[in-house]
Amino acid sequence: MQSLYVEGNSALHRLSPRVKVLSLFLLGLVLFISSNIPLLAVVMLLTVLAYRSVGMPMKESAARLKPIFLTIAFVALITFIVNPWHQALATLLRLTALMLFAAAVTATTTIAQFMDEITTLVRPVERIGWVNATDVGLAVGLVLRFVPEIIARYHAISEAHAARGLKVRPTTILTPLIILTLRDADNVAAAIDARGIRRHVS
Repeated sequence: MQSLYVEGNSALHRLSPRVKVLSLFLLGLVLFISSNIPLLAVVMLLTVLAYRSVGMPMKESAARLKPIFLTIAFVALITFIVNPWHQALATLLRLTALMLFAAAVTATTTIAQFMDEITTLVRPVERIGWVNATDVGLAVGLVLRFVPEIIARYHAISEAHAARGLKVRPTTILTPLIILTLRDADNVAAAIDARGIRRHVS
């Protein structure tokens, strides 16, 4: 499987994984509590700088974000249709800033680091008996592993359509994409269970 991690020696690369994960959580809280347009714009610009500091080429940086940004733009458009324009703009700035910082964090943190930190942070909740911290860490790691796979598969299906002279439509892309993703998810789940990684609770 591919990985979202990018080798480098930027300030974000050197920052503690725990600090990055907690910063992402706190940023999400601040962004969704505030509706101040100037503040959201400043935060978005700062996240742009953070993402660019990772050191990826511009083309690769844009390619990583394109599918997510199109989704954000669609959500902002729907918000604009049913709400005042400033709410739509706030939604666009809020989600874009969160996307950029999340992309910067995932690009500078390995899957193993993410899993370790999430597992450690969830341990207090595990003691209450609500969740299994190891399972939560594993779930986060699998999601991060599958994201680049899904994006790569989306591009592959789109290119296959174009090669056959077919018009690329969401309806013709999503069905094979979902089927292939679910098939891979079943294979991964079977492999995990075969190795006894997950602890089943009766």
